[in-house]
Amino acid sequence: MRSHRTSTAFAAVLTVALAVAGCTSPESGHGAGHPPPSPGTSALPAATAGSGSIKLDQSSSAAPRLPGMPPSLGPGDVYAADRPGRLSPVVRHMPARVWVPDSGDGTVHVIDPRTRRVVRRFGVGRLPQHVTPSWDLRRLWVANDESNTLTPIDPATGHVGRPVPVADPYNLYFTPDGRRAIVVAERLGRLDFREPRSMRLRHALAVPCPGVDHLDFSADGRSLLASCEFGASLIRVDVAAERVSGRLALPPGAKPQDVKLAPDGRLFYVADMVAGGVWLIDGTRLRVAGFVATGAGAHGLYVSRDSASLYVSNRDAGSVSVLSFATRRVRTTWRLPGGGSPDMGGVSADGRVLWLSGRYHAEVYGIDTASGRLLARVRVGRGPHGLCVYPQPGRYSLGHTGVFR
Repeated sequence: MRSHRTSTAFAAVLTVALAVAGCTSPESGHGAGHPPPSPGTSALPAATAGSGSIKLDQSSSAAPRLPGMPPSLGPGDVYAADRPGRLSPVVRHMPARVWVPDSGDGTVHVIDPRTRRVVRRFGVGRLPQHVTPSWDLRRLWVANDESNTLTPIDPATGHVGRPVPVADPYNLYFTPDGRRAIVVAERLGRLDFREPRSMRLRHALAVPCPGVDHLDFSADGRSLLASCEFGASLIRVDVAAERVSGRLALPPGAKPQDVKLAPDGRLFYVADMVAGGVWLIDGTRLRVAGFVATGAGAHGLYVSRDSASLYVSNRDAGSVSVLSFATRRVRTTWRLPGGGSPDMGGVSADGRVLWLSGRYHAEVYGIDTASGRLLARVRVGRGPHGLCVYPQPGRYSLGHTGVFR
């Protein structure tokens, strides 16, 4: 937890940064801050704050997609394949489960979302961080950070396979063409491009990104934007060339976390734990386009099944903010009764329940997405982190706890 003095200093820097966000371009654990805007307000330039229209370079949307990447199902919505019940034939027969990695215990708890009860618990490696669906949807991987292994799970049978050795797997993603897995090696400061099934290393990319943690891909799949938690910055990577193509500095003291592309592909949304909100990033020009305050410890980002809203878990505030993509404003904020620490998770296949791990409370929350009412509070192991709801709609997985397109 940062001191009040540090948070106040950051708020001052943030105010200055946002004042110039619309007219200048920056050069190309976790605290809770106190950002200057109140929740639900936009820090976009005055001329665009009301309409939410930002003039962007449209060249990225006109460019051909990454070779081998499946075409979008609908114009203007990268999540068109993620509608309620639209399950791939690959996963249709799989039982619905919530897979919870307990970082403090080296275990995984499995919850039946229908009964909202734990139905299984098993050991994996040391410090499991995230449970990640494979690109082809056939496998789940548990990233055991300190054991330097990935544990494979067959989500159809629940069979746990032999751990696969990989260096420092904090997080795991897959390129949109399915050609490479990307192991986010936070401690080593690398993005490791690997074979998606065997996990054999093909290219270790050192990145100027202290605390590289989370990322998402552009609509055409040709680039990714990654957060640098301990570097107050973001980097852009050319996916095909597997090289860094740009860097964006955020205000000093920023701690960017989860990254999510807007449905229309024009902006990336980046949660920031210290700023207590979400940065709006123009990935083409690599510049800050705005900021939306949500709550202390803004951490995880999840898109609603209708692509209309972004759920933002505010870990230190014990709340979830619902941000409208159309207005780029917070529509409402759901507060957990009795407090909590909502962290990572996903949305149920029908879109009715948002499941999140309670990082500091050894519990999992099931939240009604229509009302914000807490439906379930399930006890699990210590330090639950990258919870995975599976199966979910979509044709392929980009990784993390389940980003589908």
